Amino acid sequence: MTEPRILTVRPEPGEFAWTFGGVPPVARIAPGTVLDLYTEDCFAGRVRSEQDLVSRVCEFPFLNPQTGPFHVEGAEPGDTLAVHFVSVEPARDWAASTTVPLFGALTSTHTTASLHEPLPEVVWMWQLDRARRTCLFSARDSDTEIELPMDPMHGTVGVAPANLEVRSALVPDAHGGNMDTPEMRAGVTCFLGVNVEGALLSLGDGHARQGEGEACGVAVECAMNTVVIVDLLKGVATPWPRLESDTHLIS
Repeated sequence: MTEPRILTVRPEPGEFAWTFGGVPPVARIAPGTVLDLYTEDCFAGRVRSEQDLVSRVCEFPFLNPQTGPFHVEGAEPGDTLAVHFVSVEPARDWAASTTVPLFGALTSTHTTASLHEPLPEVVWMWQLDRARRTCLFSARDSDTEIELPMDPMHGTVGVAPANLEVRSALVPDAHGGNMDTPEMRAGVTCFLGVNVEGALLSLGDGHARQGEGEACGVAVECAMNTVVIVDLLKGVATPWPRLESDTHLIS
């Protein structure tokens, strides 16, 4: 029996991708390869304290850095990638959340007006206890602390889009991308339709936990050490991303 190939990738700060499509592959892999990956948080690691406001330390559109892309040998349009999430583990003992004026579902945006004032820009730092599997939230305006269960997942998983498109890592679509589903956790398989030769798989945007979507615009944002196995289903089309767990089919 042939041992599976294991490829470890730990990108340097200048080696992340910011889009799906339009980026040359960092490696070519055979179907069945085990990818042992480091992914940076959505802020590219720049939000490290309550004083690090996103508007000061981050530059739009350089958010949601992706590890990859990976060219999967033999993948052609009309095929499907099966990305098996083996493990998803926070790479640091801290994470960050923030509100950003005119961003997220809790406030007005440039396309959706509301009557209340924009939310102030505030950063919260979370302490992650990887041994106890908890996330500790500390309020900024009181002594309140809330400990929540850790449930690591990836917000972004995707391939290059069809029709020569290049899509920001901030948006979801048929290629996957910024889907932000809490179901993208260890034990789940994500099926993505192949649109270009090699598929060009990337992932990032790790969350130590997240609700059903990101109401304030972010989750508990953290860097991840993630292991996935990438399989190729020849001649099987998947027009929209699909997830399978031991108990559910999700699309």
